[in-house]
Order: sequence, then structure tokens, then C-alpha cells
Amino acid sequence: MLVLARKSREAVVIAHAGELRELVRITVIEIAGDKVKIGFEAKNDLAIHRDEVWQRVCGELREGNAKQAIERPKYGAPYID
Repeated sequence: MLVLARKSREAVVIAHAGELRELVRITVIEIAGDKVKIGFEAKNDLAIHRDEVWQRVCGELREGNAKQAIERPKYGAPYID
């Protein structure tokens, strides 16, 4: 696991190794007490989920509910979960 320290408004970029193609940009939006708000920028064909949602999606895929599990919600900007 890579562990990084970031301040508010600083970002981390996830990209393909050896390519100049950004997959995801993760930006620290706000730090308040023990909570950190982070923003994710990615193309629409890349799914980004909270861990508990991802676990549910994986369970639904295993049970054969692939269509329901894969449908990506359309978020307005900004989306705060």
C-alpha cells in the first residue's frame, strides 16, 4: 500500500505505467476534524465506488445480477455522498 500525505487542494494522479494518460485525479477538498472530503475526476467509463458499495456490487455480480450491479449512477456536479 502506498501512503501519501496531502494538504487541502493537493491531488494524486493515477495513470497507466509508461503512458501519459491520466486515469483518475484524486483531490483533497476539505479536512475537518477526523473527516476528509476527496474529489475524484475520471472518464465516465471508469467506475469509482466507496468500499462498501464495491463489496455489494461484487456480491451482486457473483449472484448473477450483473446488469443491476454495473449500471453507473449519473452524478451531477458536485456530487457528495
